Amino acid sequence: MSSKKSDNKDLTIHFMPYSEIEKENSSNRIKKILGIILQNKIIVLQGRLRYEEETRLIEDTMALIGNVPGFRGIEIAEISSGENGGLFDLMKHNIVKILVGERDAMTVIGPANLVKEIKRNPKKIELMLKRK
Repeated sequence: MSSKKSDNKDLTIHFMPYSEIEKENSSNRIKKILGIILQNKIIVLQGRLRYEEETRLIEDTMALIGNVPGFRGIEIAEISSGENGGLFDLMKHNIVKILVGERDAMTVIGPANLVKEIKRNPKKIELMLKRK
């Protein structure tokens, strides 16, 4: 593994299985995610953060704006397979959620200086990047 810092023109996508953060407490999850984002990487997380973790991530991000050179915040979107279904699908989704957590979702988090926009609709996420 090279210790050379990546070129600003490089685009790195960090695919993160939920197991990578599963045993961490909320604070350490946020630190780990912010550490990756501050390296100008886009995270594709298997699963989703809890509501309070997502709120904390946004709060911590806002505190970094202006204090970290070139950092302009984050863009975040998530999609779940259990959304927009009927009553049976909703019940099935809730049972799966209880058994395995939020692993049937996908979350995309990227630094605002790379991500132009994240469009989310019930069945897909579209990630538009800025051209350099």
